[in-house]
Amino acid sequence: MTCSENPPIFDPATEHLPYGKPLYAVRRERSVQVPMGDGVHLSTDLYFPEGAEGKLPVILIRTPYDKRKWRIEYYGKPGPYWFASQGYVVAVQDKRGKFESQGVYQFCGGDVQDTEDTVNWLGTQPWCSGAIGMFGCSYLGEIQVRHAPLRNPLVKALCPHAAGGALSAADGRFSNSATRSGGTMELGQMLAWFYQFGSKVAFHPSTGVDAKTMDRVERFFSLSPMVKPLDLRKAAQTLPTIEMMDDPDMPPADWVDFMTRDFSDPWWNQFGFLNGDEQFATPALHINSWYDYGVAQTIDTWALFQRNAVDASTRDNQYLVIAPTDHCKHEMACKCTMVGERAMGDARFDFHDLYFRWFERWLKGREDALEGVPKVQYFVMGRNEWRASDCWPPMGAELRSLYLHSEGRANSRRGDGCLSFSAPEGPQPGDSFVYDPGDPVPSHGGPVCTTGDAGMEGSFDQQRIEERHDILVYSTPPLEEGIEISGPIRVVLWVSSSAVDTDFTAKLVDVHPSGKAFNIQEGILRARYREGFDREARMISGEIYRIEIDLQATSNWFAPGHRIRLDVSSSNFPRHDRNMNTGGKNYDEADFITATNVIHHDREHPSRIMVYVLEEAAKGGRGVDI
Repeated sequence: MTCSENPPIFDPATEHLPYGKPLYAVRRERSVQVPMGDGVHLSTDLYFPEGAEGKLPVILIRTPYDKRKWRIEYYGKPGPYWFASQGYVVAVQDKRGKFESQGVYQFCGGDVQDTEDTVNWLGTQPWCSGAIGMFGCSYLGEIQVRHAPLRNPLVKALCPHAAGGALSAADGRFSNSATRSGGTMELGQMLAWFYQFGSKVAFHPSTGVDAKTMDRVERFFSLSPMVKPLDLRKAAQTLPTIEMMDDPDMPPADWVDFMTRDFSDPWWNQFGFLNGDEQFATPALHINSWYDYGVAQTIDTWALFQRNAVDASTRDNQYLVIAPTDHCKHEMACKCTMVGERAMGDARFDFHDLYFRWFERWLKGREDALEGVPKVQYFVMGRNEWRASDCWPPMGAELRSLYLHSEGRANSRRGDGCLSFSAPEGPQPGDSFVYDPGDPVPSHGGPVCTTGDAGMEGSFDQQRIEERHDILVYSTPPLEEGIEISGPIRVVLWVSSSAVDTDFTAKLVDVHPSGKAFNIQEGILRARYREGFDREARMISGEIYRIEIDLQATSNWFAPGHRIRLDVSSSNFPRHDRNMNTGGKNYDEADFITATNVIHHDREHPSRIMVYVLEEAAKGGRGVDI
């Protein structure tokens, strides 16, 4: 893709197509039974624009979260009523084994083939024009990406949001529907998800009950919560980890399979997670947020769809938008957007108009609908402004390294750890700390999706956490000139340990002149996977190893007077499961040992964080201090 220097930013105030006002009344046909190839029927609500003439394009939404939630007649945001009022038929379907659909539920199971069967059924209906698009966030987005390699000619456009979990070997992370990160279990979000949404048993409507009665019954039962709240931090303390879902009050789920399967197990192949050799033939609008999980995977998916496109049209019609918010909240930004405790200013973006343009172009054939829309749009935090580009990282971004330095006392934010663009020139003592699985570093914010009450989503002041001596803290002096970091981030550490296996974490932090220290991005690596996630290698006590920690990606302006900081430790709990330091499987262990871990940063072992610095953007502007 050509990378121009100054592509125009999309401004809906000046480049606006008419949308929003309902053009048609909407009629809903509830619980249509759509047959799958194996005889199972999936319950699907159909929304029709009353009075629209001729055959119509279709937008498909497939969900494990109960299609009844979409039945509220509301036109203020994208959904079945809004799309249908603009002249589309909308199909909202319960996933196999969920709510009104038949079959046995399996997390991610059957999604690709059921989507294919549903698309083909829609294409045979007398009201379908033969142009089908797909829409949705998180699981609903992953379904679209995993189905895309089938290249069904009926599917003309995708709009996946927060769908980074659809990748496996394709980007080398093996996230597998966001269940894993750096070789660890994404415990915080997966425990909460399986608890709240992973039940293999669903309540189905009674046979012979008419639609009017079912509407009344649904309204009655919606007055009471279906799932009791989960105390995530308390539940996560359970050892061994594999027993966390053994509560007799919990329904059965696929928890054990997803926790215990090795990355190399062919069992994963059934779900259609992308391995990188797939080909694509569908334009896609990829959306995510800096504080959502898998933002780098979304960027990688955008790039993969271009790299493995079957033709120039597919390659040239991949679009990317990255907002500053957390999970699936990109449409909720406001004039005074807060993400956790961090102010992002006016982060509004007219997603509604972009969705409208997107489907007008690909489902209705309006060729001028996307004129003026850049291929990449992203929010620069700190500057608190939207930017446009034709490529990622943006043109002019230079890969640079910030090196770790200390006199061996970098423990806590009161230690002597420093970051510098200058590499170490001679010997420096390493920094050591004790990692105790019985007292792990608590999670406090981050790019994560949690459905429990652990309060881990977004950006928060890290000062209290950074008082711990099992966290090494490295900071630049206050910046004389601002620095914008926009691009992927990796941390290279030279490490040793008393244990045969342990974890290493890294966290990029923006320290304000007030002392408040806001987390920007973070990552983790289970040391046994330092040579690749398809193989394991234990450590020898005292031997030094090179590891790389993936910190996903970001766009953040570190304003003058701010400091760039890197926190290094060995736990981030309960976001990630604890390494028991024994070299065992971790998930089936109740006993653990402590590990003395060392970060080396001398001339022969230049530990560093690698970032893309946008020099030109650093010449002006100032962030928001709190």
